[in-house]
Amino acid sequence: MSLSPSVSAPAHSPTQAELLDFARRTAADSALIASLPLDPEGRTWVRLDGPGASEAWLIGWPPGTGTGWHDHADSVGAFVTASGALKENALAARLPSDGWKTLELSEGVDRERRLTAGQGRSFGPHHVHEVLNEATEEYAVSVHAYYPPLPRIRRYSRTGQVLRLEQVERPEDWQ
Repeated sequence: MSLSPSVSAPAHSPTQAELLDFARRTAADSALIASLPLDPEGRTWVRLDGPGASEAWLIGWPPGTGTGWHDHADSVGAFVTASGALKENALAARLPSDGWKTLELSEGVDRERRLTAGQGRSFGPHHVHEVLNEATEEYAVSVHAYYPPLPRIRRYSRTGQVLRLEQVERPEDWQ
């Protein structure tokens, strides 16, 4: 299912700022946000038409759900919380893009953000993070946009300061 909010597409590759602006405007569309079916067992998502040739998603987060540690490979991105609140744990360090399975992280690379309705952020390529709805009763809904469309998502496990590459997903795994 693909939904098209009223957005004019730039004639060039969208920047992080343009992706964030799209996510903010889309998150403010209360009818679109309310149209997302929510599942008490797991996250739900609907693909949206993003600006330019970007990929965008409307995602519903039941209480207590999250993404686990991951990155979006070479894509830049942005996301905005439309309702509820999300927590982002991120690494403030540029990691090698390929050729490793386990890394020991330096102290002080962890960053934490709490994003309530209307708040969001953009990020560059190889941004490693996890997004969580830590609420015990309230759903969260968010809008995400990526350019270029996601070629892969790398999933990681983390124990203390050790980050381990666990899986590489391709678009056919989540579409």
